[in-house]
Amino acid sequence: MTEQGGKSTFYNDSRLADYSEGVDVAERGTVDLPFMLLTLLLLAIGIVMLLSASFAGAYYDEKGTGGDPTYYFTRQLMFAALGLFAMYFATRFPLVFYRRLSKGVMTTALVLLVVVAVIGLVGGGARRWIGVGSITIQPSEIAKLAVVLTFSDMICRRRNKMSELREGFIPFCVILAVLAGLVALQPHLSGAIIIAAVGMIMLFLGGARIKWFVVILIPLILLAAGLVVLFPHASSRIVVWLNPLEDPLGDGWQVAQSLYAIGSGGLMGLGLGQSRQKYLYLPEEHNDFIFSVICEELGFIGALLILALFALLIMRGYWLAMHAQNKFDFLVCSGLTSLLAMQVILNVAVVTSLVPCTGISLPFFSYGGSALIMQLGEMGLILSMSRDIPAKKSG
Repeated sequence: MTEQGGKSTFYNDSRLADYSEGVDVAERGTVDLPFMLLTLLLLAIGIVMLLSASFAGAYYDEKGTGGDPTYYFTRQLMFAALGLFAMYFATRFPLVFYRRLSKGVMTTALVLLVVVAVIGLVGGGARRWIGVGSITIQPSEIAKLAVVLTFSDMICRRRNKMSELREGFIPFCVILAVLAGLVALQPHLSGAIIIAAVGMIMLFLGGARIKWFVVILIPLILLAAGLVVLFPHASSRIVVWLNPLEDPLGDGWQVAQSLYAIGSGGLMGLGLGQSRQKYLYLPEEHNDFIFSVICEELGFIGALLILALFALLIMRGYWLAMHAQNKFDFLVCSGLTSLLAMQVILNVAVVTSLVPCTGISLPFFSYGGSALIMQLGEMGLILSMSRDIPAKKSG
């Protein structure tokens, strides 16, 4: 930083393309109020629904929770507080600050993914977490942010070469292959899919030619087929997805219970706290399948209202991206909004059996420290970008 007239200013750096002038921190505007309020509203509803969905399972899980019915709720409150601090902190600096950190974030993500592959904690048959005392970290969440920040920076630096295969497409695909490959080996196929998908979205927004996506589509299909063969649990999930009620007491149990919960809710729901499937019938009721409990307790109307709030948040995110003051800000805002949209759509698709069952959490609702803190921090980056939109456009 440099001091100009007593104000702290992020100086110009010729290496940072698309920033034609320094960003005066003291003269930045306020955050986008609609986006912030929608985020806080979804977080508040999510915490209430987590308490409702988790208290029965926590009460009966004496080994894991000590029989404390508020175990997941109190921990989620702590995660939410940390996440809100991360969101607030993220709004204090313009995105050019985070651009300079993008390579460090990517390096950190790669190192942590390698570490988790070697000494990671195992849970549910997967090795996805790193434990530090009572704190656990899920590196795949950091990898998602790393893709958005690093690709945004690389696209801006290579903006005149994005239409080329060697300079503008292959380097990005190599990075995606390494990240997604490390995540898939955990195994965490849904995480690998999301990382690859958000990377492709970034390339599309960055100006990569459509024909390169077509060329890479065939190898991706073959790779997906190979992963299904290599990982038996993946192939079994596809079989269950095609006919979830063929084995309702075995492999189809989770999907069947999810559909029972959704169907039981009807139009208006059974009422907040009145779910029956959460009483040790529906696995992961406080995590990946919390939307099933939402449908059962709040019904079609309540679930539709929550999805409408997500839709408004996503649309506002894209609106902010369209009014970004430079390409880097546009790419970061679009990428983070797309990441949020993908996770919401895929989670709802999984619990309603529109796609094969896989582990995808619902943002702001599913239990998990790393995911919630990272999601709120990412919303903070979007809010930070909104501070640099002229007042005449952000109203």
